[in-house]
Amino acid sequence: MARKRKGNPVHGWVVLDKPYALGSTSAVGKVRWLFTAQKAGHAGTLDPLATGILPIALGEATKTVPFMVDAKKAYQFTLTFGENTDTWDTEGEVTETSDVRPAEADILKALPQFIGDIEQVPPRFSAIKVKGKRSYDLARSGEVVELKPRRVSVTRFELLEYNEEAATFEVDCGKGTYIRSLARDLAAALGTCGHVTMLRRTRVGPFTLAHAFTLDALENLCHMGGVSEALRPVETALDDIPVLALTEQEANELKHGRAIVLTPSFTAEKSEWILAMLEDKAVALCNTSDGQLRPKKVFNL
Repeated sequence: MARKRKGNPVHGWVVLDKPYALGSTSAVGKVRWLFTAQKAGHAGTLDPLATGILPIALGEATKTVPFMVDAKKAYQFTLTFGENTDTWDTEGEVTETSDVRPAEADILKALPQFIGDIEQVPPRFSAIKVKGKRSYDLARSGEVVELKPRRVSVTRFELLEYNEEAATFEVDCGKGTYIRSLARDLAAALGTCGHVTMLRRTRVGPFTLAHAFTLDALENLCHMGGVSEALRPVETALDDIPVLALTEQEANELKHGRAIVLTPSFTAEKSEWILAMLEDKAVALCNTSDGQLRPKKVFNL
């Protein structure tokens, strides 16, 4: 006999405005508890010292997490000049100092070299796995961690505020971009030291701060019995994927893992993924081949 899962069959996305000092895993646990959900996961780790958008998937929405992990993101951060730390943020120990304070004109001149497809070395204190272990665990144990440069994409890098001691920026970037690395490299290009003293994620794919709820707001909704107001549909994470409307018979076939024949008028054959919908409910994520729509991830909604 199948073991019954604890919790309720809650399905959808919660856009959490993660508070300072709370880890991503702990944040998921708190949201899952508030919704008494059977299953939960997050789309992209946010450092404990960072705030902002942490999309949390509940129930069947966990099947769409990879699409959110790959989504474009936006951050605001403050780079404070004068000190390097071993974590490249305020959590670490100071490793180097500099009296150089760059002028605003120098910063503006340096920014274009960090826009486009660039290479950066991730921080040693990061969640990247090295020989099966997290890099931050190895670094904290005193082991020397050498991480290889990786190619990332930065589409916008703007200066928002400036004073002699610090500058605040806004960045649009792709998957795998480390803001702490970007800050470290910018400070080095300006001939000084620097580390991140504020980091806030303001967008992940279709989710912005306008959609976000604080933990306090979610708890208040929970006490009033309206926590479901913060729940966004499973398919919200799939807003840039072609959609195919189904008949009830077609939906039934896909739900049972069987392919259906595509009509000649369907024009998204070259798309890697297609979202099959029955009215307002997601039925399956599918691939196409040989004129057929084949279910790869079926939603039990």
